[in-house]
Amino acid sequence: MASKIKSVYICSECGYESPKWYGKCPSCGEWNTMNEEVKETSKNLSAAKSRSFSSFSKPDAIGEISTEDEHRYDTGSTELNRVLGGGIVRGSLILLGGDPGIGKSTVLMQICQYLGDNLKILYVSGEESKRQLKLRAVRLGVDSPNLFVMTETDIEIVCEQIKSAKPDLVMIDSIQTMNLAELSSSPGSVTQVRECTNMLMRTAKSCEVPMFIVGHVNKEGSIAGPKVLEHIVDTVLHFEGDKQMSCRILRAVKNRYGSTNEIGVFEMTDKGLQEVENPSVMLLSGRPKNVSGTCVTCTVEGSRPILAETQGLATQSGYGNARRMATGFDYNRLSMLLAVLEKRAGYYFSNCDTYINIVGGLRVDEPAIDLSIAMALISSLKDTPIDEKSVVFGEIGLAGEIRAVSQAQMRINEAVRLGFDKIILPYHNLKNVHCDGAQLIGVKNIRQAFEAISR
Repeated sequence: MASKIKSVYICSECGYESPKWYGKCPSCGEWNTMNEEVKETSKNLSAAKSRSFSSFSKPDAIGEISTEDEHRYDTGSTELNRVLGGGIVRGSLILLGGDPGIGKSTVLMQICQYLGDNLKILYVSGEESKRQLKLRAVRLGVDSPNLFVMTETDIEIVCEQIKSAKPDLVMIDSIQTMNLAELSSSPGSVTQVRECTNMLMRTAKSCEVPMFIVGHVNKEGSIAGPKVLEHIVDTVLHFEGDKQMSCRILRAVKNRYGSTNEIGVFEMTDKGLQEVENPSVMLLSGRPKNVSGTCVTCTVEGSRPILAETQGLATQSGYGNARRMATGFDYNRLSMLLAVLEKRAGYYFSNCDTYINIVGGLRVDEPAIDLSIAMALISSLKDTPIDEKSVVFGEIGLAGEIRAVSQAQMRINEAVRLGFDKIILPYHNLKNVHCDGAQLIGVKNIRQAFEAISR
């Protein structure tokens, strides 16, 4: 009997399925994300019934499982190793996302040159021809004899090739171009992406072959496809940064084998991505002197302290409603800080257009930079330059108080290492830190902080 075919509507953001179309997804609340796909209702159960129970995996006691031969592959890139938690784990599935042209395929091709000396690598591309891959490899100086390229979009053929060739590392570029012939939906759809990733995951675990999967991003900047895609893989890496700027930041959003929110900093050159071993120096290069509205802060990304420049601009508004804009900083938190500055500190921004920028394309969500944002805004409002040898960090509460932050000693050490001699920090952090190379000034509220930093 022929199987019955019916249409279902699947949300491209969260994977919610519905028999009818909705303008707004009932699950995640996103608009215009319900896409129609064809789904087979009857399933062939005869194959499942005929399977032998002897082929099923049996549970093992955790004490009997050996990890003595477990090791990580060194990628040859210190920054990439940092983000991965020390290297590539055998059998891991790594999802690499980012905007088009930001450097996803470039960084994968570059690590092939280092790993190709000792490992057999299979590079599967569904977007480029073999000739195009060769031209990119020549441009990046990649000529490893152990690098094999394959242009295929059928995921079953790819998995069979992996099982037969037994490579040490596999790269899939990209998952949105792969398709499973049994599914009637088009490549890149929610069902195709999910099922292709599941098949790759089973292959990686059974053969203990690590895999890099390139994933496209949607207009909001998140990885295209349902969130279940991020749950399937072991590690999610995301490239950040403006394509018009040379700085690229690789962030670990999820990592089962290392710390999350770890970042690696790269610089895009004509020969590919180059590591930035000292990102604080790069982010502070070209900083203006004796100019109001600029302040240096120290943020902690994973296990790394980074000095960054925060810029604020407050100018008289020409319209009834003042404009607010934040680049690299949360817009809602900016609104909260402006409310606290007006209510608790007496600095009025209601009739001013307010702009915030984190220089260098860095995006910071840590509350410890609140005080630096506030100081940059007040400096611009009063047109008073801030001491260029000062570093500011601290969290601002709704009562206008400066609250303690974590890892204060690490931030102080980084500031002293780069030659800053005045550090403004929360008063409650003073008792747990020490410093011989700089002056530590503890502050309890916003006014104290601005008086200390502007004198």
